[in-house]
Parts: sequence; structure tokens; C-alpha cells
Amino acid sequence: MIRNTILAFFLGISAVAAQEIVELPFKDASSLSLANSKSISTGFPESSYPWKRQIMTTVFWIGERPTKNNPVPNDKSSWDVEWVRNFGGYDNPSPKARSQEQFTPIALSTPKQNPFYVALPYNDVDRNGTKSEAGLVIPWFRTAFERNGKSVCKGRWLAIRYENTICYAQWEDVGPFTTDHWQYVFGNERPAPNRNKGAGLDVSPAVRDFLGFSGGNAVTDWRFVEFYEVPEGPWRSHGENNIFVTHKELATRIHLAYIRNKSSN
Repeated sequence: MIRNTILAFFLGISAVAAQEIVELPFKDASSLSLANSKSISTGFPESSYPWKRQIMTTVFWIGERPTKNNPVPNDKSSWDVEWVRNFGGYDNPSPKARSQEQFTPIALSTPKQNPFYVALPYNDVDRNGTKSEAGLVIPWFRTAFERNGKSVCKGRWLAIRYENTICYAQWEDVGPFTTDHWQYVFGNERPAPNRNKGAGLDVSPAVRDFLGFSGGNAVTDWRFVEFYEVPEGPWRSHGENNIFVTHKELATRIHLAYIRNKSSN
């Protein structure tokens, strides 16, 4: 019952609907289908986050050393001082050193965190705790806030689109370059000018490889999504920071309930 209550609050649905989700037939992810899941009696809110279009996108990686155009090393993130260790090692960006099937480094076939990650130029916390504007500008702040100083941005899901391909990833660092541009991340401004052609999004090698762009940058579109909108894909396979790994059964139930409800409307 506690799980149902938490689920109901998180999704903004009724306790009855939460119970229906929990009771959906489940053996494993491959056995689930829309045909064998009972109808959910309430709708899921369709996320209204707009696409940020034509955004210069650059590649970064865990363990990256500083360069002229990237002066900050990536051995730690804005939210994790032990990022390399917690990931499980170096996220080697070289295509020759990566599995093109798993989208992971060959030397690190089972990373401890999701290899599909991104950075955006806003941090909702600083050394004094949660920033004063965070509650006003972050759309999901009210439902996600737990305590002062704990980020509500870390781990949020994004969809990234390049040409006709869409990839999904989690927000795990801050950048490129700036840490306070909420007007772009949550508003209508364009990314601030910078030495990387005005880049407004950093993506991991896994995102780069799935989207299929070569070199160190590309122009993409991106938007925030709720986790239950995230479809099956390699971004659901790895990571202690990934709800599709840590709560596989429940997350899959919720996703299928969302798809069922969407298809019936």
C-alpha cells in the first residue's frame, strides 16, 4: 500500500489507478504486451515540454580530460564527485573501443550507471543549497523536491532527435560552459554564445553512436520527457541510477499502462 501511495503521488493519479498498475500481469519485460494488461481507469498526463530546436550539440564523456574547448575535466560531475568510480570506469569515446550493439565501452561492458547521459547548462543547487529560483522555474519541482541541496534535475529523462532518429538519455551533469541558464533550459531563450559554436547540449558517446552522427558535434532537437514515456531501447539496460533497472517491474508496468491509456484515447 505504501508503494501504491508513493506511485499515485508521483504520477498524480488516484490510489485506485495505482493499484491497477501494480496488479498488471508481469513475468518479465519480454512477456508484457498491451493485450494482456488491463485498462487503467485514469489518464496519464501527456508531457507538454516543448522541443528545443536546432541546438548545437557536442560530445563529452566520463573521465574526459580538459582541453582548450572543454576546460573542465569530467572525472566528477556537478552532482557526483566520484563520477568515474560510480560509473565503473572510463567511458572511452573512441568508436573502435566501443560495442556498437550495447553502446558501451568494450572494456566496461556493464557500466554501473546509464551510459546514455547528457549535460545541460543549469544547476539547481550550489554550495548554499537549492537555488532560490529553482522552485519557480523547474516544472517538476513541486513533485520531485525532497530536501534542500538535493538536485531535482539529476536523472531526469530527455529525448534527443537527430534527423529521423530519437534517442533517450538522463541528465547527469551541468554544461556546456554555464551553470545558470535556466531561461534556455526551461524557457524560450537560445543557448548563450560560447567557444563551441554556441553549444547548448552535451551528449555521451552512447547517445552520439545511437543517433549516428560522426565527429564531435551535430545540430539536434531535444525535449524533456516523463520516465513513463521512455520506450524500450538500450537506454533502459544499465545503471544503478536508472529506474528501468532498479525498479524494472514497476517501471515497465507504468510505461505499458501509459501506452495503453494513450492508445485508447
